[in-house]
Amino acid sequence: MKCLVTGGAGFVGSHVAMSLLDAGHDVTVLDDLSTGHRAAVPPGARFLHVDLADATATEEAVASERWDAVLHFAALSLVGVSMREPFHYLRRNYITALNLIESCTRHGVKRFVFSSTAALFGGDDRPPPIADDALIDPGSPYGESKFFIERALVWADRIYGMHSACLRYFNAAGADPKGRLGEDHRPETHLIPLTIDAALGRHPGLKLFGNDYPTRDGTCVRDYIHVTDLADAHIRAIGQLDTRSVTYNLGNGLGFTNLEVVQSVERISGRKVPWEWADRRPGDPAVLVADATRLRQETGWNPQYQNLDTIVETALRWREAHPQGYGNNAAS
Repeated sequence: MKCLVTGGAGFVGSHVAMSLLDAGHDVTVLDDLSTGHRAAVPPGARFLHVDLADATATEEAVASERWDAVLHFAALSLVGVSMREPFHYLRRNYITALNLIESCTRHGVKRFVFSSTAALFGGDDRPPPIADDALIDPGSPYGESKFFIERALVWADRIYGMHSACLRYFNAAGADPKGRLGEDHRPETHLIPLTIDAALGRHPGLKLFGNDYPTRDGTCVRDYIHVTDLADAHIRAIGQLDTRSVTYNLGNGLGFTNLEVVQSVERISGRKVPWEWADRRPGDPAVLVADATRLRQETGWNPQYQNLDTIVETALRWREAHPQGYGNNAAS
């Protein structure tokens, strides 16, 4: 297949692009490098430096090839920032996606895979795990922006016949087990890399937000899914799009608390993690755990890296080997 991967210089997008290449597909990465890294674009992928907010440049990129599939990862993705800058998040994520979707419908793209989010399920009035048909109730403008895009894709299917897979995944984590790629956000906001950096003495003052949630130790529970398993699910989802659109929740179905993440990093690194309590963050639900039953049944997907210690080990290995992340090739 000839695949266009937007946001393919970011954490998840780069791992998906690499998995597509490993499977023998032709891959082009499109990214504006505002948060991604040129060095994260896998060898063998063509690179287009394009901002999806530029409708003309987006149109030219989509028109440049006949794509068998477009996979869309490019987005603003910080829940906390979206609570401070709601309209910026709503506008930017929706307009960039709409530019891409509209161009795809004009140029005959028939398969579109969308990186959606568990942030669609923002409330705490449902027992975990969360099923695909659970009530949509975004707890942040970030989650709302992703729902806008899912609705646009419904109409792209109904009117233009472009089938889409909306993958509502939970907490992407870990790194390529072969050490080729890893996680390097600037600033870093994800708990596992922040905890690893605290253990390595690179990030003093790790904070755990909230200790009064209704969970087994008072801290938030999250479903951590290894980024390689995530990539495998994206490739399998493409195979569902010949005849219909699909929506899947994507996670391990296992929940780990913030304190359990700290304990895992201490076990794997052999180092003490310095941390302190902080107040809850707006928009953070107590528990987010996925029910991925339908994805497993319909695609045969089965995560290979479910154990939290295994996820942490791959992330730790990459961060130890890359103390500067992607170094001088990093964005900004």
